[in-house]
Amino acid sequence: MTTVEPAERTAAGSAAPAPRRFTVDEYHLLVGAGILHEEEHVELLEGVIAQMSPQQERHMKAMVRLTRWLSRALPDSYEVRPQGPLTLLDSEPEPHLAVVLADRPEGLEQHPRSALLVVEVSGSSLALDRSVKARIYARAGIPEYWIVNLHEQYVEVHRDSDASAGRFRTILTVRPGEVLAPGSLPGLSIPVASLFD
Repeated sequence: MTTVEPAERTAAGSAAPAPRRFTVDEYHLLVGAGILHEEEHVELLEGVIAQMSPQQERHMKAMVRLTRWLSRALPDSYEVRPQGPLTLLDSEPEPHLAVVLADRPEGLEQHPRSALLVVEVSGSSLALDRSVKARIYARAGIPEYWIVNLHEQYVEVHRDSDASAGRFRTILTVRPGEVLAPGSLPGLSIPVASLFD
């Protein structure tokens, strides 16, 4: 996925036109009108409709293992959502995994507007996940965000979101041989190596 910055320069040196940004409501209208279809695999990131990266088997393997682990470990008061939309400010990302409250205030007719934990499994999308996605999740006040780095085989744990600055104050690296323990979901732990073997 790529986003276009408003002041990007062309080869001739002139400023490229800024992209037309959409609100979440406009994005929903495009989907509802059939202009955007599910099979297009797009998501709204800071007002820009972005193409999602294709999934490889390594992505799926890590996502399936995390989904299974969280689903078994969490009580029914939580919902584990693989690749489901989150409606956040000017964005509607579809993270590889999100943990939300089962009894959430927006009810069952709308996408969740928050999450306790969001996970992106990253291969070619690593730069986007570290920058744009991290900023979106921090601005939305998500308490914990994991990036499963498939190339380097470790997990970046982003905690303590600063919504006004659009960043996480704490970033930890958890490697094989160590254990992931979500601060937002106390009492859980998973060996990092199990995501990559």
